[in-house]
Amino acid sequence: MQTPTEPPRTEPTRTEIPLFPLSGVLLPYGRMPLRIFERRYLDLVRDCMREGVGFGVAWIRRGEEVAQRGQASPELGDWGTYARIVDWDQLKDGLLGITIEGERRFSLLRSSVAPSQLVMGEVQLDEPPPRQPVPDDWESLVEVLQSLEAHPHVERMGLAIDYQNAWQVAYALIQLLPLEESLKYALLGLDDLEQVKQSLNQILNRISGEDELEG
Repeated sequence: MQTPTEPPRTEPTRTEIPLFPLSGVLLPYGRMPLRIFERRYLDLVRDCMREGVGFGVAWIRRGEEVAQRGQASPELGDWGTYARIVDWDQLKDGLLGITIEGERRFSLLRSSVAPSQLVMGEVQLDEPPPRQPVPDDWESLVEVLQSLEAHPHVERMGLAIDYQNAWQVAYALIQLLPLEESLKYALLGLDDLEQVKQSLNQILNRISGEDELEG
């Protein structure tokens, strides 16, 4: 009789992916509209849609999204989110508009610039966090997220939030709240769900206090 063994632990996937540096932070399960006009990103979108793959969204700590001759490359964050294109359209100004959705977090190990001028990143793709039920004491967080989801701008994003998955509730709330991008980036880096909840409660209490003062 064989002795039962534990299933092998899945190691994070290490690979090279194209990066899209942005001044905004994308969270897993979050959606973000983008206007594409640089040739290198038009080619990236074409290749991703043709091959059915995604790319990494990396937050710019310092620098510019649009490449400028004679300027240094943007300084990127140590982690970001792997994203896929879920919708596209031609905008009224003639530019290509796409909507991307975050899948899972990655750690950026190193980056380089390809001959196409695309930023390439050697990354370690994290496994998505295990599904966890929403605790009873998350009621206020859920209510805030539901109120945000009812906003017309958010409705147009076509989000499908699983309110039974605490991680998805947390990430969606971080994505939609009007927070500094540096704070969203810091929250993206957290691995402990309880710490995420405490941070969100502090943020909502602060926002509520500011609203009372303004009133």
